[in-house]
Amino acid sequence: MQQIILPQLFANAAAEAGSFDWKIILWVGLGLVVLLVLVFFLSFAGTWLRALAARAHVSFWQLLGMSLRRVPADLVVSARITAIKAGLQVDTDELEGHHLAGGNIVATVKALIAAEKAGIPLSWEKACAIDLSTRGTGKSVLDAVHAAVNPQVIDCPDPRSGRTSVDGVAKDGIQVKVKTRVTVRTSLDRFIRGAQEETIVARVGEGIVSTIGGADSYKTILENPENISKTVLARHLDAGTAFDIISIDIADVEVGRNVGAELQAHQAEADKNTAQAQAEARRAAAVAAEQENRAKERKMRALVVEHEAQVPLAIADALRLGRLGVLDVERLENLKADTRMRAGLVAPAKASGDPGFE
Repeated sequence: MQQIILPQLFANAAAEAGSFDWKIILWVGLGLVVLLVLVFFLSFAGTWLRALAARAHVSFWQLLGMSLRRVPADLVVSARITAIKAGLQVDTDELEGHHLAGGNIVATVKALIAAEKAGIPLSWEKACAIDLSTRGTGKSVLDAVHAAVNPQVIDCPDPRSGRTSVDGVAKDGIQVKVKTRVTVRTSLDRFIRGAQEETIVARVGEGIVSTIGGADSYKTILENPENISKTVLARHLDAGTAFDIISIDIADVEVGRNVGAELQAHQAEADKNTAQAQAEARRAAAVAAEQENRAKERKMRALVVEHEAQVPLAIADALRLGRLGVLDVERLENLKADTRMRAGLVAPAKASGDPGFE
């Protein structure tokens, strides 16, 4: 019974499949395609129409490619519209490539516009290179162009360093404190590989110190402070930097400490300490020599005592050998007693300062 039912079921399923209308699937698929196209058109219609109205045409395929590459199409189209309205021909691929490289396309386009209005030659490639080189510095290519159009003023020394003046010492030993303001203009040709403001400040400070040190007197600096500007400008300190120095203006000049007198005082103190150390060394040497002489004196006294101790032995040998007699010994003893008596009489007179002693 089961074997008869299964073939009948397969036959019914085949009949139903043959009668199925495949047009329904086709219309459903076509509707989905139309829906996707409509969603895509609606999502980019505003951007496309805005570009079309500004005569900065961008195709739907380009907008789709930006979406797939996760590039903000509105930002790219806005930058292109700005460039086209300013008379600059910038392709969407260039804008998209610069954005993918991490650049700021809006600031770059504005920098190109500002450079063209100011008559400064600046290509798109160089503007992109400057924009990428300023990443992480708090500046942009637009700031560089503005600094090329409008010169900027750099304080020397930099207030952020905590110093308020550049200090130098003239030949007469007087300290001179100078504060300057350097007016510079950005050179876009040297901006990419050129040194920045820190180098300008360091070079100007070095020139100021050298100029002050070459002056015979601090009065010369006070009388003619413009000599500092002329000397520093003549050294072409802007070589290898991203700037052209226009002028160096002396903002303030003050007289500081008398460094020469302080150095002389320190030198005198050092000389005094050296002399004291040498005197102490000589005193120690004299004390050592005195102690050595005392030791030698004691040694000689010991030798005298040693030899005196041999006198009785010599007298005894002379008596035994018959070279001396008893009377000779008595006379020798009398001579010793007479010498001790004379010495006893002379000692009190010498201690009292008796004139008759002489």
